Amino acid sequence: MAPQLAWIGLGNMGRGMCKNLVEKGQLDKPLIIYNRTTKRSEDLNKLLPSGKSKVATSIKDVVSEADIIFTCVGDDTAINETINEALKVEAKGKLFVDCSTVHPETSDELAKKVTGAGAEFVACPVFGAPAMADNGQLVCVLAGPKESVEKVKPYTKGVMGRAFVDFGGQRVGQATLLKIIGNTFVLNMVEALSEGHTLAEKSGLGSENLHQLIETMFPGPYTAYSNRMMSGDYNREEPLFAVDLARKDARHAMALAKASGTRLRDVEVADAHLEQVKKHKGEKGDIAGIYGAVRQEAGLKFEK
Repeated sequence: MAPQLAWIGLGNMGRGMCKNLVEKGQLDKPLIIYNRTTKRSEDLNKLLPSGKSKVATSIKDVVSEADIIFTCVGDDTAINETINEALKVEAKGKLFVDCSTVHPETSDELAKKVTGAGAEFVACPVFGAPAMADNGQLVCVLAGPKESVEKVKPYTKGVMGRAFVDFGGQRVGQATLLKIIGNTFVLNMVEALSEGHTLAEKSGLGSENLHQLIETMFPGPYTAYSNRMMSGDYNREEPLFAVDLARKDARHAMALAKASGTRLRDVEVADAHLEQVKKHKGEKGDIAGIYGAVRQEAGLKFEK
């Protein structure tokens, strides 16, 4: 019998991942969707093909009915609260798949809780922007017991993502460790582009001329973020990568570096700029707002 799937957490990434599970996952049963704000679940349910999903109004209802429960929430506190609530229900034999970006120690502790309750746990953080989630182009990182990882693979490549990294047989924290380190590359990329575009404007080269090089030499994420900076799309009402989440990732990365006897100086610089973004935009700040912070330091306006 095909497993009953459920999804908890409908942020920018979660909505796209749900959509692809429904449209490409070859599910025999409607996907159960839950979000703390029920309206988000209801809005997504209306957008999905009729009869392919249904809304749950509590985590208890989700876990009671589902066999495989995907979670994708904002931070360590949120995922701990979610799993603690989930384990109030009989969870023996169920599989929890966490796609959240959290500290590796958080993942390892969650695995202990879940397996202690007789269930299975797989970490499945993903790389990619919300648009990539919508288009099923994410890269999924899978870690946990091999048998459990094999159960999750069919929902990754060709469904939610274009590829997966297989850490089957390794502790779940290895997946989130890779995710945190990988996210420092995004931070550093945005920082480098912000500094480059600001220098191009101040020196007289011009952002348009710099962008031609970026398009030619660095297609993909570099070009996408460069376009956002040039068009002013870093100053958004609805962030694509919220400043608080970016700073959470930076804190985790810096803490891991310190514990390992090394240092991430580029991340420290980027985080200082994110602090300025938070002061200027509040919770609506986006990671690309680093460009605005660098502009301010150069005597330009935050907004382009």
